[in-house]
Amino acid sequence: MSERDDAGGLRRREMLECMAWAGTGMLWTLAGGVPGSQLLTSAEAATSSLSFVQLSDDHIGFNKDANPDVTGTLRKATALVAKLPRKPDFIIHTGDVSHLSKPEELDLAKQIISELGVPLYVVPGEHDMLIEDGGTFRERFGKDTKGSGWFSFDHGGVHFVGLVNVVDLKAGGLGNLGDEQLAWLTADLKPHGASTPIVVFAHIPLWTIYADWGWGTDDGAKALALLARFGSVTVLNGHIHQIVQKVEGNIAFHTARSTGFPQPAPGTAPSPGPMKVAPDVLPSVLGITDVTYVPGKERLAIVDHTLVEA
Repeated sequence: MSERDDAGGLRRREMLECMAWAGTGMLWTLAGGVPGSQLLTSAEAATSSLSFVQLSDDHIGFNKDANPDVTGTLRKATALVAKLPRKPDFIIHTGDVSHLSKPEELDLAKQIISELGVPLYVVPGEHDMLIEDGGTFRERFGKDTKGSGWFSFDHGGVHFVGLVNVVDLKAGGLGNLGDEQLAWLTADLKPHGASTPIVVFAHIPLWTIYADWGWGTDDGAKALALLARFGSVTVLNGHIHQIVQKVEGNIAFHTARSTGFPQPAPGTAPSPGPMKVAPDVLPSVLGITDVTYVPGKERLAIVDHTLVEA
């Protein structure tokens, strides 16, 4: 990759520095398009319209050296959710619930997460689409969704949109939304005023982080163009198993840690994939994301927690 990539003009060194900064676990807020960190006061937390948690990339069924007990680390992640000061209104999951789409993998993940007793909204990752083109996944997580699993809902004054960009994904290839889903997204957003906060979540990042590894969405720019008129947009993704965040105008992008295993930083290994770290280090590179919306605040507040806290 050249020093300047196609992820909105970030230099690779700058992006990696941003990624290291993002991993500090500070509360992330945005004002005027500039990222910063601050504490959310107890009063703000108490009066927030909503609080939700993002989980991602559990890979239930995986049992290699990078993490031979992904079920155990998912349980630690849900224990961490249960310890949060405020019970989340719901959980969104940005895919790769399972490793091989097997019914028993999907059922186990659903059972563990459901023990938290909050609603669960899930979009598939490519590892969830291996059986019946995702039919096995949708039977468990997407019975009321459209197409290959996309949907939207409203909560606490925020409009949420779950997108699917992993259909017919080729190894190392970029994600794709497709014309049918983009047409649906156009219609879905049309009734909402520009002041409505929007949260979009999908498995693969909607902006290109590292094209050589397929870490981006080929037609993601078309979806982002539809979101340009809104004053506050938060885009949450998984897939890359590490935190990368940036701001472009009114859109804040954030990728989550996995609960399963880490992957190398972009361009620091021959290819992406499970990365083995020392057992005592593993909890520090896995985790969850906690998101809060406070009325009157320009942006949603995002804080990342590692399993060290579990």
